Amino acid sequence: MDPDRRPAFGRRGLLLGAAALGTTAAFGAAPAGAAVPGFPEFRHLKTALDKGALAYNPTDELIFPSIRHVAGRVRNPLGAWYMYYAPHDAPGGICLAYADSLEGPWKEYSANPIIPRTWSPHYSVSHVSSPHALWNDADGRMYLYFHGENTTTRVATSTDGRTFDYGGTVLTTAMLPSDVTEASYARVFPHPVQSGVHVMLFMGNQAGTRKIFIGWSHRLASGWQFKPQPLISPAAGENGQLSGAHYWSQGGGGHVVYHAGDGNIRVARVGTSFDREEHLGVLYDSASTAPDNGRAAAPSFAEENGRMYMFYEAGQRSATNIAVARA
Repeated sequence: MDPDRRPAFGRRGLLLGAAALGTTAAFGAAPAGAAVPGFPEFRHLKTALDKGALAYNPTDELIFPSIRHVAGRVRNPLGAWYMYYAPHDAPGGICLAYADSLEGPWKEYSANPIIPRTWSPHYSVSHVSSPHALWNDADGRMYLYFHGENTTTRVATSTDGRTFDYGGTVLTTAMLPSDVTEASYARVFPHPVQSGVHVMLFMGNQAGTRKIFIGWSHRLASGWQFKPQPLISPAAGENGQLSGAHYWSQGGGGHVVYHAGDGNIRVARVGTSFDREEHLGVLYDSASTAPDNGRAAAPSFAEENGRMYMFYEAGQRSATNIAVARA
């Protein structure tokens, strides 16, 4: 389900650096009985792409899917749905696949990578990865957030979702406390009630522990401010190292879904003002068999014909693929 509505911060919230935030998206739960009451149950359906058949697959790893419905939005769409994804290790490269249905078949775009690790004169880095796409009705453009290096999150914009203009740097570790050494894996969502502000959920590596941080802006490509304290830190049983955060808007919102070091996708209640941190448990329990092989991460959600789907990063690092689960 595309996050089409827009956010806003109260004045007091902006001063405090936390703010009254929220967002839209659609998510799900575990493959064998949801552990978190009130959340749907997702079961693994298939892998989205055949890695062996891809023309661009430099490292045999695919991560961080971002699903967007583009029919009636972008110019001359290749299909009804676009999926952005990337390898992680160098050289990385932001890639695109398209389909007319969420269940596929998904086809690789012939000109991948659509954003490479060198974009003269803007940057030249070892890799770019973790794409997150957001369609903005106000200006009819797709905003694509991605990292490269791990210290920097960038944005590019497009009217067709395939050819992009560079929009600049939106986040670096210099904007965060000095002990935060990574600022990547960002996803951006609009507020479900008020207008004028977007919220960014991202991973910060703070003194060796990866946590979920939060930022906000009145503009999508600039003006971002960031709360110095983490929004979500690892809890007991999560095995440290959190990433891949996605806002949960259903049922009144106020939740964040993320993956933890234990290999599972989990959920925490943060409230619509992002002023709480209540770890609720496992939302999707990764299978020990392929393609999960004990790790499910970086969920992205969409709805089609009344059915909810979760696209996620399946498998251990350096051998990942994009998998699909269905509620």
